[in-house]
Amino acid sequence: MSTNTLVPTATDTETAGQESPLFRPARLGALRLANRLVMAPMTRNRASATGVPEPIMATYYAQRASAGLIIAEATTPNAVGATYPHIPAIHDESHVAGWRRVTDAVRAAGGQMFLQLQHGGRVGHPETSGHHPLAPSPVPLPGTIVTPSGHRENVVPREMTEQEIHATVADFAAAARRAVDAGFAGVEVHAANGYLLHQFLSRHTNHRTDGYGGSVANRVRLTVEVVRAVAEAIGAERVGVRIAPGVTANAMTEDDVDEVYPALLRELDGLRPAYLHVVFADPDQPLFRTLRQAWSGTLIANPALPWPGPLPADGGRAAAERLLAAGADLISLGRSFLANPDLVTRLRTGAPLNPVREAHLMYVGGETGYTDYPTLD
Repeated sequence: MSTNTLVPTATDTETAGQESPLFRPARLGALRLANRLVMAPMTRNRASATGVPEPIMATYYAQRASAGLIIAEATTPNAVGATYPHIPAIHDESHVAGWRRVTDAVRAAGGQMFLQLQHGGRVGHPETSGHHPLAPSPVPLPGTIVTPSGHRENVVPREMTEQEIHATVADFAAAARRAVDAGFAGVEVHAANGYLLHQFLSRHTNHRTDGYGGSVANRVRLTVEVVRAVAEAIGAERVGVRIAPGVTANAMTEDDVDEVYPALLRELDGLRPAYLHVVFADPDQPLFRTLRQAWSGTLIANPALPWPGPLPADGGRAAAERLLAAGADLISLGRSFLANPDLVTRLRTGAPLNPVREAHLMYVGGETGYTDYPTLD
């Protein structure tokens, strides 16, 4: 097993009893986690127009500091990678200062954070970023996208040159160094949900004929290069990777997940990152079992809960416990943490959960549906 694999602490043995394994402490690399519940990254559009985290974001994350680990929302490593309005960034010193206010608040509340790094690729618009979107191939995202002036038709992205690919790898590494400077314990490389790295993985969005397209080995190459560069910049024990095999977010199509993802994991496992984060994980699916077997380190599983639609009444606890029993080490929950700042306490005690205010998930700004969800006390 990898040295980054979660190691049970003495408290695990002493307090096991009838307590759910969700609430047992563990270690992730050098971090001691108070429990095995992870707050998943969720885009909330509360940064400034230039990507600087606003003070309200410090309040929001500090409210949820009882999670074993918080993975902060998708944050762009360069200007061209911006996706939607008011998305945070981490490519200049103003961004570092803004994020440092957030990490200071979370640390004061007893929490710890990773930062998710995301390049949008074709998911972006010149009205938002000031740049024409770059992608593996000129395959546009269907439909419209939200911009500062409203919904606009998506543009055809420009195919990245190899020089731009190499520059993007360097931008991820530089962003990781800035994230550590901002007080994060580490970063998560976002290779999921239809954004740039995921676009390279799929042959439906990657039509390249050079060393980054065509074969499975070529299509996984950029993700591996990014993770390697980030690990070299800040240490592999500070790096996680998020994947979403077969997830159709942002009009993604993948018909060879059984070939792509085992191949990707063979490359990544040798780099010894802190964890692998699997989106919409289902323990009944053969691919989940294949990935668990192939991954020697810590596995964070995000349960396949209804989407769109309401959460189950238990907020995903039963699904989370099934995933732990199937070999996951940590469980990430998104909307449940969004609506319940004290989710760990509520799940531990069986208290009822707040419903999610679906109308306030994105693009609305302000406190409503963000920092005003009630706690038990």
